[in-house]
Amino acid sequence: MIFMNESLKKKLQGLPKGPGVYFHKNADGEVIYVGKAAVLKNRVRQYFQSKNGIDAKTLALVDEITDVDWCETDSEIDALFLESEMVKRYKPRYNILLRDDKSATYVRINLKDEVPFVSFTRAPLDDGAEYVGPFFTAIAVKNALRYLRRSFPYFTKSNPTPLPRVGRSGVGSRLNQQMGLEPDISGGTESYKKSLRQLISYLKGNRVKVVGELEKSMKKAATRHDFETAATLRNQLYNLQELKKQVIFSREEFLDISRDQGLKELKELLNLKEVPRRIEGYDISHHGGQNNTGSMVVITNGIPDKAQYRKFKIHAYGNDDCKQMREVIERRLKHLNAWGKPDVVVLDGGKGQISAVANLLEAENIAYLARVKSGDHTRNSAVNIVLASGEIKALDPNSHLAKLVARLDDEAHRFAVSYHTLLKRKNMLK
Repeated sequence: MIFMNESLKKKLQGLPKGPGVYFHKNADGEVIYVGKAAVLKNRVRQYFQSKNGIDAKTLALVDEITDVDWCETDSEIDALFLESEMVKRYKPRYNILLRDDKSATYVRINLKDEVPFVSFTRAPLDDGAEYVGPFFTAIAVKNALRYLRRSFPYFTKSNPTPLPRVGRSGVGSRLNQQMGLEPDISGGTESYKKSLRQLISYLKGNRVKVVGELEKSMKKAATRHDFETAATLRNQLYNLQELKKQVIFSREEFLDISRDQGLKELKELLNLKEVPRRIEGYDISHHGGQNNTGSMVVITNGIPDKAQYRKFKIHAYGNDDCKQMREVIERRLKHLNAWGKPDVVVLDGGKGQISAVANLLEAENIAYLARVKSGDHTRNSAVNIVLASGEIKALDPNSHLAKLVARLDDEAHRFAVSYHTLLKRKNMLK
C-alpha cells in the first residue's frame, strides 16, 4: 500500500462513483496532473493501491501527491471535454508524460466554409478554422462526436450534395439525414452553422449554457406555435440527456501515463538540471530568396501551445538561411520578459544555423540543438541532430526523443511555410 497522509486518506473516502475529472496536487497546492474517469472512486484510488507494477515516473507522480480534488460531470463525454480544457488551463507538468508515440487529436470545424463539416486532425493549420483540443485519446473523442451527432447533426466531408441523388435502390444519399445524423440544408446553411456553434461550445465544456439555450429556444418556438421546431429542439435535449448512459472510455484510456520519455531523454542529452517545460522550434521559409519568413512554435509541458506561436517577416533578403535564422533569434530574445524564456531551442538546420546563433543563446543560458536539414519533412524522415559542440548525432527513429524533435521541427516547418505562402499570395495581388 502506498503511503497517504491522513487528510488525503480521509478525503478519498468521499470519492463519488460517477464520471468526472480529478486533479492531483503537490504540497504547494500546484495541480501536477489532470485526468478523467468513468468512475472517479475506482480510478483515483488506483494510484494508491500498490507500488507493484508501477513504473518510476508514475511512482514519482504518486509520491508528490498530497491532495486530490475532483469535479463530477453528468457523462463520460463531459469528462473528456472538461479534461482537455483543464489541461490547457493548468498545464500540469506530469501530463507531459502522456503518450509520446502519437500526437494529440483536434476537432476541426471551419464555419467560414460554404458548407462546414466536422473532421479530426493531428496537425492544426492557421487556416481560420476552429480547432478544439488537444485530446490525448483519439478513440474517445471520436466516440463522443459520434454520439453528439444525434443532437447536433453535421457533415463529415466537404461539399455535401444538398439535393437527394437516387441510386439503384431508390433510397438515395439522404439516409444519414433521415437518421438525423446530417442536417437538411436545402433552405440554406444559417441554421446548420448555428447548430455547429453550439456543438463547438459544448466541446469546450459549456454544456450548461448550451442546454439552457436549447431549452429557451424550444419554449419560444412553442409559444409562437412553431411545433415542428419545438419538437426538433426537444429531441436535441433528449439526446443530450441520453449521453449520460453512453460509455466512451475504454481500457486504452488508462494506459501508463509515463510512456512519454522524450522530455526525460532530452534532459539527459543536454545535461539539464530539470525536465524542460518550454521548448521552442524555429524554421525559415522562402522561395528563391523572396517572401522570407521565420517561425517560432512552442511546446509547453509536452503540449503544443498555439497561443505562444510567433511568425516573423524577415528583413534580410536572399538565400542566406543562417543570417535569417540569426535575425529571428535576435528579435525573439528581445521579448524574454514578455514571452517567457525557453528551456531548450530546436533549430531547423545544421552546423551553419548552430554557429549563427550559438553566442546569442549561450549569453542567455539557453540550451539548444539543431535538426540537420534534409529537405524531407515526412513522418519517416531521419532525425539527425547537431549539438552545441558540433557533434552530429543520428537518433534512433523509434526513440521518444526522435519523435519529440521531429514533431517540433515539422510543426515549425509547417508554420513557416504557411506564413510564407500567405505573403507570397499577397504580393502576387499587388
